[in-house]
Order: sequence, then structure tokens, then C-alpha cells
Amino acid sequence: MTDTMTIREMCDLFDVTPRTLRFYEAKELLHPHRIGQRRLFTRRDRARLKLILRGKRFGFSLEEIRQLLDLYDAENGPETQLARAHDIAQERLADMKRRRADLDAAIADLTAQLDWGAERLAALRRTDAA
Repeated sequence: MTDTMTIREMCDLFDVTPRTLRFYEAKELLHPHRIGQRRLFTRRDRARLKLILRGKRFGFSLEEIRQLLDLYDAENGPETQLARAHDIAQERLADMKRRRADLDAAIADLTAQLDWGAERLAALRRTDAA
């Protein structure tokens, strides 16, 4: 892999659209080099995009992602960045588990209602057939 990649190469590698990359650039999450109209993404941009996409998948806001990315350049950056990412990830995991529990309860309730409805419908059909 070369040191820089074009927007098309980035799109192919990360399965994103050019619009997505331009959006992240506009939000100052990515900083490609520009040569005329061409954008050239560095290894750092690739690493940042990987973190952006992972953060979004885990439910981080773009502002949280920006703050985490900015921490890397601060004093003691990598450690501070990792510690903050860990804290946010723990919060997200707890939230996901709460939502899963709520969803599991709703699924169980709906399943019970469907079973009751099916039994009731079968009983009504038996009555009509008799």
C-alpha cells in the first residue's frame, strides 16, 4: 500500500462513498493533502477513517469522535485518547445492553400476544365451523 491514496482508493478500501469522505473532511475529521482538485489521503487519514467508522458503528457521536481524534495530538495523547475511548465505549456497551434487554422483553411480550391471538382465532374458527 502506498503512502497516499486517492479518494476512489479510499472509497474502495473502506466501502464508503466520495460524499462520505468529503463530509468527514468538511467536519475536519480527515485532512487529505490537495493537489489541484485531487485529494490524497495519508496513512494517518486511513487510520482516522478506520476509527471514525468504528466509532459510528458503536454509536459515538461525530463530536465524540472528533474529540477522541484530537486527543491523539495532545500531551500524553495516545494514552489519554485510549482511556477516554475506553470510558465512552463502556458507557455505550451499558446502553446497548439496556436496549437489548428492553427489546428482549418486547419480543417476549409480542410473542405471547401472538400466541394468544392465534389460540383465540383458532377457537373462533372452531366455533364458526360447528
